[in-house]
Amino acid sequence: MTDLVTELSQRARELAPEDRARLAEELLASLEGDLEPEVDAAWDEELRKRIAEVESGVVELVPASEVFARVRRTLR
Repeated sequence: MTDLVTELSQRARELAPEDRARLAEELLASLEGDLEPEVDAAWDEELRKRIAEVESGVVELVPASEVFARVRRTLR
């Protein structure tokens, strides 16, 4: 990391959690313009497909707590 990136990273860690989350969202959004249009379009289509599957009941959502519990059991 450059000195500036290191300094910014350290300073960002001093922010309140909600401010860090906002900063992270803004930084990620600034990278979205770097995606190739085809890749971006493919992700949009995949998201639409998955939302439709959830809304139609084709797939069932599993709470994160249950997923993490399953992973912990598997890793033991």
